Amino acid sequence: MIDKQDLINRFVSYITVDTESDPNSNTTPSSEKQWDLANALAKELEDIGMEDVSIDKNAYIMATLPSNIDKDVPVIGFISHFDTTPDFTGANVKPQIIENYDGSDIPLKGTDLKLSPSEFEDLLLYKGKTLITTDGTTLLGADDKAGIAEIVSAMEYLIKHPEIKHGKIRVGFTPDEEIGRGAHKFDVEKFGADWAYTMDGSQIGELEYENFNAAGAVVKIKGKIVHPGYAKGKMVNSMYIATEFINALPRTETPEQTEDREGFFHLYSVNGEVDGTELQYIIRDHDRGLFEERKEKMNQIAAILNEKYHDRVSVEIKDQYYNMREKVEPVMHIVDIAEEAMKQAGITPIIKPIRGGTDGSQLSFMGLPCPNIFAGGHNFHGRYEYVPVESMQKAIEVIVNIAQLVGSK
Repeated sequence: MIDKQDLINRFVSYITVDTESDPNSNTTPSSEKQWDLANALAKELEDIGMEDVSIDKNAYIMATLPSNIDKDVPVIGFISHFDTTPDFTGANVKPQIIENYDGSDIPLKGTDLKLSPSEFEDLLLYKGKTLITTDGTTLLGADDKAGIAEIVSAMEYLIKHPEIKHGKIRVGFTPDEEIGRGAHKFDVEKFGADWAYTMDGSQIGELEYENFNAAGAVVKIKGKIVHPGYAKGKMVNSMYIATEFINALPRTETPEQTEDREGFFHLYSVNGEVDGTELQYIIRDHDRGLFEERKEKMNQIAAILNEKYHDRVSVEIKDQYYNMREKVEPVMHIVDIAEEAMKQAGITPIIKPIRGGTDGSQLSFMGLPCPNIFAGGHNFHGRYEYVPVESMQKAIEVIVNIAQLVGSK
């Protein structure tokens, strides 16, 4: 359907632009460098023949592929994000292209490390395929520049093949998804779709319409610093109180010890001195009731410690997004269409909950139901990230199939 080398060239042109988002910034986009790719994408959409191309003051990009049929069908959308995570650097990406992968270890040539099927068994699914990996010094950026490459390539294919009948299609590219803000300033009314799909999943075949309920928590502990030689009965070491807080949460309910629909508390940052310590957590659970219980548990621990240590602990919890399932289930035909599109492409759908979130989870609660479809990459957010080119080609085929299915119903 899509020439492999053309797809590789397009994808590489995206990942070699640094678009790392910045959680400490209050601007949108959070990093100025995201504009570099955003502006290039807007121009590329015009160049391939998309209409109504716009890029707003916050770098949100939208464009239209007009309907080529003479009947009313729903307007659908496809959405991806162009930022990369601040978890690992995305500057100076030097991709490696492995043709006809043979199942052996892949040296990451910028380091002494290897991408090995002994650690990442999924690699063996792609023997004989073309893999794009990092050189070990950066992430790759397939999350979610693979999704962008797939959407742009699918739109270009439909433009070049007007014999394929479809309704109106809207595409949208967003900044700052990796720091939880990708949908915050997305204009759902302007987008004007009845529903959409984020192309932001991982392994080929993934189709997701459930995700975590999510919150962030900041725990602050006030201590009291005095000279250690005269500290008896006076010093209050905030780091010891912080340790009590950490140990009061169930140790088995952490990311590394949970799976499937099991929720967790994730302590991802500790910054402490005697006089003050700050803990940063994320809270996740697929079940809304259990999610609320997790937030309450953190408040209960703080209350116990405050009674013991005379009001030295504060907890601030902010909800981030909710499980899109409750918004998608009433319109399950949009999942059925994606499932049929995959089957038409010879793909066995893998329908499972996301142990994370996408722009689609927030957009679903903003009135745009938005299941998530695979983009093909693996091992996101780090140096071992890779994507099989053939998975990207199949994702393009799925987009085209969805367009045809909606146009024919």
